[in-house]
Amino acid sequence: MPHLAHIALIVRDYDEALAFYVGKLGFTLVEDSAVPDQGKRWVTIRPPGAGAGATTLLLARAATPEQTAAIGNQAGGRVFLFLETDDFARDNAAFTAAGVRFLEVPRREAYGIVAVFEDLYGNRWDLIERR
Repeated sequence: MPHLAHIALIVRDYDEALAFYVGKLGFTLVEDSAVPDQGKRWVTIRPPGAGAGATTLLLARAATPEQTAAIGNQAGGRVFLFLETDDFARDNAAFTAAGVRFLEVPRREAYGIVAVFEDLYGNRWDLIERR
């Protein structure tokens, strides 16, 4: 059965991206392998608690001016990724303590509690706990 294996996230630098996603958001590093003939790395991460078969984020270092221009704006200013949690209060507090920038206070919607935050590049994410 086909499934989404990876979602490419354009980054400026692998290590600064890892410091944010692993260090501040608690993501798990799945793979970090050199691709020597291309001068890049294959770096994949997944949210904490996600199983081995879960979709991963592929951290893709920008290699062209067009790619560099897309860093932080992969969704044209809309929320790009949705990080679902089983405990909004816990993760909101942990992210805030780690210096993650929330663009709004948490709000209750018909589907659950949610707040928009930015990653280190300015991509918008929803932190969401479904009802």
